[in-house]
Amino acid sequence: MMTASHPLARGTKAALLGACLAGLPLGMAQAQDDTTDVRFSVPPWPGVTVKTELAAQLLDTLGYTPQQEQLGTTITYQALNQNELDAFLAGWLPAQQGMYDTALEKGKLVDLGNNVDGARIGFAVPSYVFDAGVTSAEDLDTPENAERFGRTVYSIETGTGMSEQLNAGVASDTYGLGDWELSETSTPGMLGAADSAIDNQEWIVFAGWTPHWMNIKYDIAYLDDPEDLWGEDGGRSDVRTLVTKTFSETHPNATRLLDQLDFTADDQSDMIRRYDQDGMPKDEAAIAWMRDNADKVEGFVDGVTTRDGEPAWPVVKEAFDL
Repeated sequence: MMTASHPLARGTKAALLGACLAGLPLGMAQAQDDTTDVRFSVPPWPGVTVKTELAAQLLDTLGYTPQQEQLGTTITYQALNQNELDAFLAGWLPAQQGMYDTALEKGKLVDLGNNVDGARIGFAVPSYVFDAGVTSAEDLDTPENAERFGRTVYSIETGTGMSEQLNAGVASDTYGLGDWELSETSTPGMLGAADSAIDNQEWIVFAGWTPHWMNIKYDIAYLDDPEDLWGEDGGRSDVRTLVTKTFSETHPNATRLLDQLDFTADDQSDMIRRYDQDGMPKDEAAIAWMRDNADKVEGFVDGVTTRDGEPAWPVVKEAFDL
């Protein structure tokens, strides 16, 4: 279940995983895993929190010793390059492109590919606004529409990648937004404004992204972004699984599992809803999702073994009552 990866990483990935896994019969890959430790970086974001917890629980069930550290992205890339961490499931591109490119150039990381299909950021509006004809960011600053939006874009806190992209767009008067106000508060503050507007069928435009529970709770649509204010291809993003070269060579069995983690944006939005919206502890949210998606979990562990060399799926199925 290898996912497509960045062209820079495809050749390295194939060579490393091929050398580790090719020709090994089921039950032999685990013998190549030198230690049980798997050290994850987990930034304080709901999606990667639950996704990493799910990976950690699978690995724990198979006989590994997963460890999770809450770290920011800059420190994460530094620690990976120094082999102080093993794996990172939240390599958002292009938002982290600079850090990613610098890290990959050092030759110490392996990109296992995109683990979330359908991720994107951009201008979001309620569907009733979209249905009224506002389908592109180019539609925002017409006199009638600008007035209905109050010439305001709601966003999250300053200093984030999204905030920087949006402020750059306003500074360059992209889509005529040079005289618009940015209401930058926090994710709860922004979504509180969206919630109130939707309840009252008012017009609002805000900085949205998927995966997130907002895409489940609210009936929203994303505007076309022909000038790529949010990045190439209209804000569409990859979320890469990164491991160290050392880890991929010494832990081919665990690497295979991490490589096969593959979620849709709706999958991860559902995880985020359980954890961040419904208040489930991260371990309960991960297990609940696995029980509702047993077929996907079976795919995650295809060809993977326990540390004792037994096929992973029967063990995982029994452990989590899938």
